[in-house]
Amino acid sequence: MCADVTVLGLGPMGAALAAAFLAAGHRTTVWNRTPGKADALAAQGAAEAVTATAAVTASPLTVVCLATYDAVHEVLAPMAGELAGRTVVNFTSGSPEHARETTAWAERHGVRYLDGVIMTTPSGIGTPDALLLHGGPQSVFEDCRGTLAALGDPVHVGTDTARPSVYDTALLALMWGTLTGWLHGAALVGADGPGGNATATDYTEVADRWTRTVRTFMNAHAPDIDSGHCPGADFPLRLHLMTMDILAHASELRGVSSGLPELFQELTGRAVDAGHGDDSFARLIEFMRKGGPA
Repeated sequence: MCADVTVLGLGPMGAALAAAFLAAGHRTTVWNRTPGKADALAAQGAAEAVTATAAVTASPLTVVCLATYDAVHEVLAPMAGELAGRTVVNFTSGSPEHARETTAWAERHGVRYLDGVIMTTPSGIGTPDALLLHGGPQSVFEDCRGTLAALGDPVHVGTDTARPSVYDTALLALMWGTLTGWLHGAALVGADGPGGNATATDYTEVADRWTRTVRTFMNAHAPDIDSGHCPGADFPLRLHLMTMDILAHASELRGVSSGLPELFQELTGRAVDAGHGDDSFARLIEFMRKGGPA
């Protein structure tokens, strides 16, 4: 377990990471390229390093949260020798290519490296439900899991350090899709205005319970996607399409326009027209993939 930790980068997220480590009782060293950002953390017990090199040599684990991967390389490259044998967990936002390039650099210099993404805002850091994804050697992750748990829920998604970045964008798609669908629903139930069918708060209480069923659908359909076998059972695509038509009609009548019903109809309609009306919702993934069915 990496009891001592260094944090490089004290923007809003980096500062939140350092504060969470401190709150969990870890001896925390901090450094930022722009002076003056460590004052509040120092008041909480953090040790401010004058140089990045002094910061990384103070702890076996360094957590990096900078603006760009270019900044990461600018900071880390001059002290590759000092980092050899130490662990770096990089939470800087970037692409899968950035992650793989940085991994290659770390391997050349003997740095134990994990690439990660943070699936919350700074205010969520340190809470049990804050999801943090990590990619890289399982052994490196296990060595630091206890320390990383101070930030939230650390999850290892595989040895490929590019995977957290891919998951990041995929989970954002889920978030925006869910929130947009929720907004569409709130607009539908509130279309009559104050005193109408329901408030957004009333609707959301029911929607929150409904998400349990949606999770059941996702877990049931995931093996279908992996196997390519998508039996429709009691809710095949042709019934989905009929229900989508009802949603589109209701939305039109109540003046709600998000584009979602039309998207659902177009995508599902293509699958049904291609002969997949008796398949499950999972079959639609083939009509989303580039080069898939037209």
